[in-house]
Amino acid sequence: MTSSVGFAEYASPLSDHVADRAAALPLGRVLIVTLLAVCVVSLPNLIDPFVRHDDYPALFGEAHLYWGKTLHEGRWLNYIWHLREVVTPAWLNFALYQVLWAVLAAALAVAAMGPEGRPWFASVLALFILGSAPATLISTWFNTLIPGLAIVTLYAVLGCRLSQRTHRALLPLFVILSFLAYTTYPLILLAVCLMRTQQRSLRDLCLLMALFVLSFAAAVLLTYTINWQIHGVFGVPLDAWRNATPAADMAGMIANLSMLGETFKTLMVLTAYSFIPAAYFHVGILLVATIVMIRIAPKEALYLHAGLWAGMALIVLQVLKLGVLVPPRTFIFAWVFYAVIVVRAAALLSETPGPGGRIMRNLSLLVVISYLLLTFYQYTIYRPWQAETRALSAALEDADPEGTRPVLVTGDVMTLGSARAGYIQSELALTFRMEQLNGRRVVLCDSAPETCAEVEISRATAGLSPAMKVEVATIDGDVRINTLLE
Repeated sequence: MTSSVGFAEYASPLSDHVADRAAALPLGRVLIVTLLAVCVVSLPNLIDPFVRHDDYPALFGEAHLYWGKTLHEGRWLNYIWHLREVVTPAWLNFALYQVLWAVLAAALAVAAMGPEGRPWFASVLALFILGSAPATLISTWFNTLIPGLAIVTLYAVLGCRLSQRTHRALLPLFVILSFLAYTTYPLILLAVCLMRTQQRSLRDLCLLMALFVLSFAAAVLLTYTINWQIHGVFGVPLDAWRNATPAADMAGMIANLSMLGETFKTLMVLTAYSFIPAAYFHVGILLVATIVMIRIAPKEALYLHAGLWAGMALIVLQVLKLGVLVPPRTFIFAWVFYAVIVVRAAALLSETPGPGGRIMRNLSLLVVISYLLLTFYQYTIYRPWQAETRALSAALEDADPEGTRPVLVTGDVMTLGSARAGYIQSELALTFRMEQLNGRRVVLCDSAPETCAEVEISRATAGLSPAMKVEVATIDGDVRINTLLE
């Protein structure tokens, strides 16, 4: 072998025999387990799924409402998705998104456990990934993220069917496409490649990481170029609402260290569902599992941690350079690596008799069961908001069956008990929700008093029936919607 090695040569270290094995991983049984599990945990949010205020444009297929995100976030694939002419109901979109997530979790688990992996461990790992807190948090943007998740899922499934050489050759294309949907999706693609490697070596790892870095750089460059051609801006300038403090030099990056600390603090709190001891538990079990893997399978440990910390490095660089708080939902990739390291450690320890394997298996099951239950609970917190807005919609329908009268909402929507319980992020959620349920025009007087006044004056001048009024008021100690409906 010559010293000059290209990516094509590097991507084919497997013999024909190993390549055939790589193309026949048993996905079916694990997939059935994850599909059943995702159906159960999704039940509270399936019939009438909660939709974030900035996910409604994707539900309605209104691309003009999403246009700003192409410039400020580079989400061009998502924008193309908004241009589709077929608009499907929210429950169907949520079901599709959850099925894609279940398939992805199953494919990742099977890829990680390999051709000799026991189905029990593969199923536990798939459920471990399925219950990811960051994944649960981001799933409320399901309408927007369907195409990006579909691309990542397809690549993971191909990892269970194609040879390593062919699968890695597709990495640049999939990295570029997934980056145009969500910035950290490519890191999940990297995880698949790292886990599917059969013959591990430092040289192979370096070349794989180089291929990924080049692919990621190409994705960034392409996004910048598209923005330059369409918006006249070479780059992805952050929107004003992010309150970014970009660093121009080392001093600026040092000043942003507080933002980095806040990012990881928020990650730990929300990943542990605000139960801080659980956050320390996760750190501890990760350290123990890492020590086990270093002792039994050092090369595999090196591969997995290389992917984990490469992703973390990208996050750290973004925070220090841009001075923005990165939300916990961005860290899906980190949970994937964490889950794989823990369950792989349990599987390796279980190959020999002793209490170590039993302890790691029990700890893995503890995380799986608790986080699937927490996922189920998380989807229940949106039900009060959904129920209250459905009741409002029904009241409006009864008062004005023809839908000719505008609706004026007085009071701060964000103070509603159901809004606080469901962590509603914008008062626009009520406006879009009414459009979803009955297509009515709702004016929020708290943020647009002039518009409300104009509506009332114009209708009075024209001799039309007055607008219907809805009040956000404190009733029996709770802030609720009071339908006055004059």
